[in-house]
Amino acid sequence: MNTRRVMGWTAFFAVAGALAWYPDLFMQQDDPAPVQASRAPSSAPAAPAQAPLRDLSPGADLFAAQTWAVVAPAPTAEQLAALQQQQQQAAPAPTAPAMPFQFIGRLDDNRDLQVFLQNGEKLYVVRKGDVIDDTWRIESINDKALSLVYLPLHLTQTLSVGSNP
Repeated sequence: MNTRRVMGWTAFFAVAGALAWYPDLFMQQDDPAPVQASRAPSSAPAAPAQAPLRDLSPGADLFAAQTWAVVAPAPTAEQLAALQQQQQQAAPAPTAPAMPFQFIGRLDDNRDLQVFLQNGEKLYVVRKGDVIDDTWRIESINDKALSLVYLPLHLTQTLSVGSNP
């Protein structure tokens, strides 16, 4: 059994060595002699063009970014003008939110008129020129109305405060 194994390995290495040393004996060549192409025109059809080879030199970028995205052409001036006009027509004019305050009362002394306003559970005592929550400014106070300015849009709204008896 031991000699059979040695003979098998010897045969294997002999065949492997023969294939390594004599490849020309076992392989046939398709084109035995290279033919130089002449510059003269011939009637034979041209060989199909081969794909260009990529540069694999050490300085070449083997992992360059590639994209299949199609870049749309830049819009013309007329297209931009039409788009702006559509956006202006479609966008409604901004408006201030509903008045969040309720009139509770007022205190009128000789120097100053104060108004009491309520927003939810918060109670505000305001005078002319005061700003509430960085959003509303008291523009004017008179006997019948309180004028507030919604600061983000600079829009004025009025709140009825009653009249003097």
